[in-house]
Amino acid sequence: MDFLNTIPQYHILLEAFFALWIIWFIRKKYYSFCQTIPTENEVKRKLREWIPEPLINNPQTNHPSLNPRCVTSRAGKRIVVNGKDCLNLGTHNYLGLAENNELEKNAIAAVRKYGVGSCGPRGFYGTVDVHLELEEQLANYTDTEEAVVYSYGFSTIASAIAAYCKRNDIVFVDEKVNFAIQKGLDAAKANVNYFKHNDANDLHNLLAEQAKLDEQNPKKAAKTKRFLIVEGIYINTGNICPLPELVQLCRKYKLRIFIDESVSFGTLGEHGKGITEYYNIPRSEIDMIIGSLDWAVGSIGGFCVGTSFVIEHQRLSGLGYCFSASLPPLLTSAAITSLQIMKNNPEIFKSLRDNCITINNGLQNIHCLECSSFPESPVKHVYLKNRMDRTTEEKLMSQISDKCIENNLAVITPVYLETEKNLPRPSLRLCISTLLTKSDIDFALNVLKNCAEEVLSV
Repeated sequence: MDFLNTIPQYHILLEAFFALWIIWFIRKKYYSFCQTIPTENEVKRKLREWIPEPLINNPQTNHPSLNPRCVTSRAGKRIVVNGKDCLNLGTHNYLGLAENNELEKNAIAAVRKYGVGSCGPRGFYGTVDVHLELEEQLANYTDTEEAVVYSYGFSTIASAIAAYCKRNDIVFVDEKVNFAIQKGLDAAKANVNYFKHNDANDLHNLLAEQAKLDEQNPKKAAKTKRFLIVEGIYINTGNICPLPELVQLCRKYKLRIFIDESVSFGTLGEHGKGITEYYNIPRSEIDMIIGSLDWAVGSIGGFCVGTSFVIEHQRLSGLGYCFSASLPPLLTSAAITSLQIMKNNPEIFKSLRDNCITINNGLQNIHCLECSSFPESPVKHVYLKNRMDRTTEEKLMSQISDKCIENNLAVITPVYLETEKNLPRPSLRLCISTLLTKSDIDFALNVLKNCAEEVLSV
């Protein structure tokens, strides 16, 4: 009893209150649980009354994604769309390699040797000898130290950006970059500054403003990495980037520059090596070049090339490389064959360039349409000359595309997600290839002109 007398009375009261509260809380939870168990009749009644909410309110039944055109042939020079045998200006088969017999032969041999797929990421028994061979061939072809190959072109640029650009880094980006770059920037969570499309002066102004902010906080500026991300030829406009001016700005303001050459690789330059060859800029000036194997190469996948120091980082940090099944060996063998053809036949790049310029000149004679894409670009965006509201332009462009298919010419209207930044203007996108003859080009231009005039005259 003497011991209890030494304990302050308020401690005893507090402990007693706490014990009673715990008992009350447990009993309350128990009775609440018992009361919340519904009867079988209540369950049936609630199921009868339940009306699920739609995942999408007011879906657009006429949206192109819900009504895709059906292709029932190989996508080569000609393509069968909705039963119509058309001249193909809709796919990115710039060098005509997608239906090359040598590619097909080597792909079939690879299937017989390796099977259809790798069934694993590169780090987990997914690396096949042809992957290493393709990376070596890409590095040699692009005059760089090392290359890394991804299994999907879209994930290549998205993964590469997120592997290097981190939170609090500063990234300067052209406002018309493609959706894959936008997704890479979202994943990076860096501070993004968009400059006007192909406007080096606007970029210079943004860099000058950032330099003033850096002077106010030099310690933070010293720890902040800065990047410039552009495309060699922009898939959303068909314009070539002003690389010489951009390289000068990178030197002055100490920016790391990444170039997405998905369109320009295999199309620009005397040997198809891309925009650096076109402008005669040393590869050492560019920190990393990203490209796609889906288009000019006629296969599937993507790649990054640069110094070994830069490229090796992706093998542990590029999510698309680490966690995706590696590129199927048959497609890898096809890409190797394409690179050999490109290396041994440089005249195909002149043929492509001539076709691009010929079609560009012909488009200038269609008075109801306009094309401001780079003349040597294999991607042409054709717009209505008289600008209208977006909905009207989308409708008219879709009608022109449908009319062209009815007249045996396959052209497409690019479809963009509403969430894309700086949504591109509705257009017709023409993809030029080396397979086109003069008669093919004349036919395409005449059909496009007649169909556009017919739709717009209504």
